[in-house]
Amino acid sequence: MEKIKVQDSVGSVLIHDMTQIIPGVSKGPRFRKGHVVQEEDIPVLLSMGKEHIYVWDQTPGLIHENEAAERLAQAASGPGLVYDSPKEGKVTLSAAQDGILYVSEEGILALNTLEYIVFSTLHNHRPVKKGDKVAGTRVVPLMIDEKVILEAERIAGTFSSPLLEVRPMKSLKVGIVTTGSEVFHGIIQDKFGPVLRAKVESWGSVVLGQTLASDDVSRIQSCIRDYLSQGAEMILVSGGMSVDPDDVTPTAIKEMGAELITYGAPVLPGAMFLLAYMGDVPILGLPGCVMYSKTTAFDLFAPRLLTGERLSRLDIVKLGHGGLCLDCPVCTYPQCSFGK
Repeated sequence: MEKIKVQDSVGSVLIHDMTQIIPGVSKGPRFRKGHVVQEEDIPVLLSMGKEHIYVWDQTPGLIHENEAAERLAQAASGPGLVYDSPKEGKVTLSAAQDGILYVSEEGILALNTLEYIVFSTLHNHRPVKKGDKVAGTRVVPLMIDEKVILEAERIAGTFSSPLLEVRPMKSLKVGIVTTGSEVFHGIIQDKFGPVLRAKVESWGSVVLGQTLASDDVSRIQSCIRDYLSQGAEMILVSGGMSVDPDDVTPTAIKEMGAELITYGAPVLPGAMFLLAYMGDVPILGLPGCVMYSKTTAFDLFAPRLLTGERLSRLDIVKLGHGGLCLDCPVCTYPQCSFGK
């Protein structure tokens, strides 16, 4: 890389994008990498505060910021992502499909511990739409030692999964069992069904049906088994999740031989959330807050299950950090801190 005076630069090829800022009007590249400087460009460059420009002198072992950013994006990207061409040395990664963003927090940290590497992402497990920006990367210097990029590529390759990917939510067959003798006998109107059906369908899955069950262990178990026999791939059991003596939903699920992952989650609202498995079929016990709170533990965990992820208790308890909903007057999830 060689530094020359702007007045002497006619015919030179720019080695990087050059940004022009017009306060209150625009900010962006005025001249792109590869542009051949013309006589009429000289006053513009000077007006941008450029007294010198840099031209490529082919120093062995150095690579340009654009190439470095592209290689970083490629090394970190997995399925469900696309990335654009470098702009002013930065590459932006976007979702190629609707789904859930999965980020290797350890992997991104490892890249950023390398000197001059910059890699920024959205939070792990965030729901995204096709076209959403999910990450950006660049290097700090205009030219960087290729050894740094080779090390970044090596680090990315040591992880068993991509550092970044967007997993689509599968269309599953979902059965809903709503418990509570007061609902079963028609004393009060069911409020769970419409909420759960709307959410399940918004995630692209199909509701097999909704069954009402009294506060009876054998009845609840019979309803769950009925949906399993119909080929349900997820079962939602709503109501009866507190510690009152007549709230028997957790007991019914545990005593039918399901593998209990957790009864309770460090998430508010949704602390009485339950997750169990019958084989590969997740059974979710949903507390009353799911009826009236816009976003709860259900919204944090169900979409991940719909990608095919099998959650452990550790996956759930990790959300104690970030699991507090602020109950905003207007819910903006996922554009907030909840579940992050």
